[in-house]
Amino acid sequence: MKSGVSGRNIYIDSADEEDDAVDEEESSVQAAKDDEEEDSGGSDESSVGSPRRSRLSSYNTAWPQSYRQSIDIYSNVASPSIAFLGTPSLIRLGSSFFNSSFRGRHASDVFSSLIKPLLPSRSEDERKPSPDIQHQRRKSSHSLLPPPIPTRRPSVKKERDRDHDHDKVSVPPGQSSYGQAVINGVNVLCGVGILSAPYAVKEGGWMGMSILFTYAVLAFYTGMLLRHCLDSRPGLETYPDIGQAAFGTPGRIILSITLYLELYACCVEHIILESDNLSSLFPNAHLDISGLHLNSHLVFALLTTLIVLPTTWLRDLSVLSYISAGGVIATLLVAVCLFWLGLVDQVGFKNEGSSLNLSGISLAVGLYGYSYSGHAVFPNIYSSLKKPNDFPAVLFTSFFICTLLYAGVAVMGFFLFGESTQPQFTLSMPHGFVVSKIAVWTTVVNPLTKYALSLTPMALSLEELIPQDNLKSHLYSISIRTVLTLSTLIVALTIPFFGLVMALIGSLLTMLVSFVFPCICFLSIVRGKATQTQVVMCILIVAVGLVSSGFGTFSAVSKIVNSLL
Repeated sequence: MKSGVSGRNIYIDSADEEDDAVDEEESSVQAAKDDEEEDSGGSDESSVGSPRRSRLSSYNTAWPQSYRQSIDIYSNVASPSIAFLGTPSLIRLGSSFFNSSFRGRHASDVFSSLIKPLLPSRSEDERKPSPDIQHQRRKSSHSLLPPPIPTRRPSVKKERDRDHDHDKVSVPPGQSSYGQAVINGVNVLCGVGILSAPYAVKEGGWMGMSILFTYAVLAFYTGMLLRHCLDSRPGLETYPDIGQAAFGTPGRIILSITLYLELYACCVEHIILESDNLSSLFPNAHLDISGLHLNSHLVFALLTTLIVLPTTWLRDLSVLSYISAGGVIATLLVAVCLFWLGLVDQVGFKNEGSSLNLSGISLAVGLYGYSYSGHAVFPNIYSSLKKPNDFPAVLFTSFFICTLLYAGVAVMGFFLFGESTQPQFTLSMPHGFVVSKIAVWTTVVNPLTKYALSLTPMALSLEELIPQDNLKSHLYSISIRTVLTLSTLIVALTIPFFGLVMALIGSLLTMLVSFVFPCICFLSIVRGKATQTQVVMCILIVAVGLVSSGFGTFSAVSKIVNSLL
């Protein structure tokens, strides 16, 4: 693996010097053999059963190289198969204009790779594609980047250990079922954004909910565009790869920074969320240190940071990833508590709210847009599927479930709380009911498991910039993650407005990631091969995304500034 920033080969040193010598000899022999096969244009039997995408990609030699491995955590969770979801018959919706002409692969065992110092080495089967794929890749992608620099082959013992660890993963790469992929998709889409759904109705009015359904349709379409981009040429595996194929290395870097900023902002939201909800449970909590008074919000923000900080130092995030997969259950539980409060406990409905609130519609745009910020993970979910043709059905089912949940919670929450609805509806629930306590504590526990998962991709990308001589020191990794965590605390304390920060993320970042970038990357990659309908749809979506981003960002920033003054 080669770092596009430092220009140095990065690998894991073998503990056995004898193995190193053998590895180098085998590597040179294998390279010569590959060159011979490549020149002769022959192919062996293994190429018949080649994976869905090229094992060796010329698109992952530039920064960030760790994006795939870190984001795979979100799409490699072995969630249970869901029988009632049935067979993916909904695939017909997208098959008319999106064909699975290309088959993708999943990265090597993510969890075992994260326990190694900094960047993991790549196994032989990851580096060596079949000759046919090599020849095809040279034609399509070598014009964009220099050929990848070969890495050292790990020892036989290391391969056996890696294979043994790989067998422990419940869902092997490329073996995710339809039901498991749907669970992962819902887990990505349905997060803390559902807490602000009733508040979005308050800000935008009842007719403003049409924005939610419009964004759902557009986001589903752009998700399909990402799949089409991945299938367009060999070597594309992640969202940054798509940006690089469309606009070269600058496109990859700009898109990656945007994705990392979105994850960073989500970490800030987690701190604010924890502080708000714990303060509602313990409003009288405070701390006095040498004349310095810390109120409940500040105390719980500091406490949350101290709790999540050690989890960010972990190299093996498998436990957290499995726990965070319960985010679907947590989301459903919070929604059930809200409906229970209204239908069973009968706290009373309020007939409030306007049909359309023009003064708050721009803020509602960002809140609704945040609901569909899962495009960074869609390519990984696609490549993890056992049957790639199931992806349209997986995407449609995930969007359908999430939109139904968002709409149901938005309507029920605003009916119950009316104009007194808070940016997090859990803060509006009466404290005297058991379901209110269940909803608040569920909201508190779930983000604690997701914080490290959101921070890790950005931390790994920064670790790539560390000089090769310092790669073995875990101190650099701990320092980077500690600084990132403390910085999110500072931002959360500076801008402690959950709803406004969410609206800013949804307007400024999600609009770009979910609407604008997929369309312009698609048009750049396929160029003249796009149909007239696709071109018109992409232009329309880009226009909607840019207008929504402009108005929503301006409104969110203005209200944040006014709140701080």
